[in-house]
This record gives sequence, C-alpha cells and structure tokens, in this order.
Amino acid sequence: MSLAVEVCGLVKNYGKVEVLAGIDLAIPAGTVMGLLGPNGAGKTTTVRIVTTLLKPTAGSVRVAGVDVLKNPARARTRIGLSGQYAAVDANLTGYENLKMVARLYGMSSRQAAARADELLSALGLVHAAGRRAGTYSGGMARRLDLAGALVSRPAVVVLDEPTTGLDPRGRLDMWQVIGDLVVDGTTVLLTTQYLEEADQLADRICVIDKGTVIARGSADELKQSIGGDRLTVTLAAGHDPQPALRVLAGVGIGEPAHEAGTDLVSVVVGDGSRSMVEALRRLDDAGVCVVDANVHRPTLDEVFLSLTGTDLAAVAESQPDDVAEEISL
Repeated sequence: MSLAVEVCGLVKNYGKVEVLAGIDLAIPAGTVMGLLGPNGAGKTTTVRIVTTLLKPTAGSVRVAGVDVLKNPARARTRIGLSGQYAAVDANLTGYENLKMVARLYGMSSRQAAARADELLSALGLVHAAGRRAGTYSGGMARRLDLAGALVSRPAVVVLDEPTTGLDPRGRLDMWQVIGDLVVDGTTVLLTTQYLEEADQLADRICVIDKGTVIARGSADELKQSIGGDRLTVTLAAGHDPQPALRVLAGVGIGEPAHEAGTDLVSVVVGDGSRSMVEALRRLDDAGVCVVDANVHRPTLDEVFLSLTGTDLAAVAESQPDDVAEEISL
C-alpha cells in the first residue's frame, strides 16, 4: 500500500530537554493510525511537526508525497487538522464559520457556500447552520471544527484527541464521522487517551513513551504481545487465596496473582476456555470454594500499563496538558 504519511527519525529538543528521540511512523493511505502515549510522551509535539506547526531538530516528514519541511505551504493543502479544542468563531453561525474557512482556502463565494452546505449536511449540522457557534453543545462544536478541517478535501486528517470532553453520545457520533472519512479514502492520524477509541477506530496503533516508539501493531497484535487470555476466579468471601494460587500456578503461564483487598485471583492462560475447565476441576479437587470464574483477553489498557507502567484510563480522567505542548508554548 502507498504511504500517506512517512515520519523518519523525528527528533525535537528544547534546549537540553529531549521531547522526541527518533520517532518513525508509516501510515498507509486510507487507514487510521492511533497514536497513544501518557502525558508528556510527545504526541502533541509529533502532531505539530507533521502538520507544519513546529520544526523538528532532526528527521523528515512526508505527507501525501510532499516533504513537509522543504515545502510546508504545499503540505498544508493536503492536511486537515482538528486540535484538542474546537477552533470555531463563537460569534459566527455554523454556516458562516465554514464559508469563511472555504474563502480563506481561495474558493469563490459560490464555491464556499456550496462547500459549507455540503459539510453541514455530512456532519449532521444542517439544523444548526444558522445558529451562532457559541450556542453549540460540545459535541456539535467538535463536529463543526472537524468540518472546517475537511473544507479543502485533504488527503490526510490529523485528529488530536478529538473526543476529549464529549459525553458518550457525542463520542459515538464522532466515531461514526471518522469511520465515514476512512470509507471515503481519507487517511487519519489519531491521538487519543481513550483505549476503547483506539480499539474501535485504529487499523494500526503506535505507542510512544518519553519521545520514543515502544510498541506498534494492530490492537490484536498488541494484546497478544503481553500474553494470552487471563483467567480470573472469585473465591468465597474470606477464603484463603493461597490454595487457589497454588492450583492456578499449575494451570497458567507465569505467576498467578491475588488482587489485594479482594477475593479475586488470576493467571494468564494459553487456551482460555480449556484452561478454565481444568482450573475449576483442580480447584474443586483441592476443596477451594469458587463463586465465579471468567476469561478475558487483555485490554489495550492492560497493554498500555504493561508497556509504560501507566494506567491510561486514569490519565484520561485527569486530562492534564501534554508536557510537550506546554514546552512548545
């Protein structure tokens, strides 16, 4: 497949502070690349360099065949950017916002009006076209911002945490919009702190930490990389976990674990359903009282925790600014 985005050896220093230490990305045309990382990992800095907003210390970037560093003006015609916060004029209507952006891209008044109408329809905002953007809900404002990023029909759309602050309904709506973009052939670079979002949307995922790539692959490949399924057994209240741990040690891969303060014991297993049957048989033979048992595949949150030592779900709740963003400002 042809590559829509090629990032090679990207380095960014602020004095003695190294924010990026050699990032490589390769995004095939018509796919979604999810960029994950804890706060301060360098996600926002990477996005700013790819979208021509920041110059790297070293490395190269090509977007839709254009060298971003040598020809940033031409590269911008191929890129649409929707940042972490909706960049819309609150005093203009939704229609006026989009027409203004289209005019800035050099379209005639008639062309700009037609494109604004087209995008309002595509993003489900026709009913609010004549309302001031300042009266829009958070989800509507994010969709209007995304519409602005699509005015020039870019080959590559960069979405920097596009669903931050949205309620579950707004997040689902945005997922649908992003899915429709890919169906139409658009390439998407997506940064997110929501693991479910990356699992749902991304064809490939790149995990960065401390300015370097520490893992890449599909969601399934990343889940498989930290082991097999996990068998979790719930013991009767107050039951000594040690006999259960000894039994599970003979069934699973690696050391079983007891979750402190709970009646849960677990172990990674190679074959989920077969291992659960065998474990329950052995637990029964050992006289261990079990009230529940289940098997689940690793989640992306578990992958992230294993790779970085950070619980990304907790990071998503706190939502502090990215360190790289603070430095660059």
